[in-house]
Amino acid sequence: MMFCEKCGAMIVPNDKGQLKCSCGYKSKQKSLVIKEKTNNHNSKVEIVDKTIETLPKTEAECPKCGHNQAFYWTAQTRSADEAETLFFKCIKCNHQWRDYS
Repeated sequence: MMFCEKCGAMIVPNDKGQLKCSCGYKSKQKSLVIKEKTNNHNSKVEIVDKTIETLPKTEAECPKCGHNQAFYWTAQTRSADEAETLFFKCIKCNHQWRDYS
């Protein structure tokens, strides 16, 4: 989970995949990267990059590849008295789509 450097609120991805805060701040990162170093006395130092997605996963079928898991998030794309829009991003092919229900 990432927080805004400007106001401290939680940053969520917008429909373009950018991490964006409600105050307007946009992060240049799309995901967090952790670098691990392991050093055994008789071995080389190994650096391993692991990308950690910051979004929750759900069961949703991708309309492009048919994979059944996707990341999801919500955003208020219409007027405040209407429901939020639910966005999905396929774990396998990274295709994004939305659900207006």
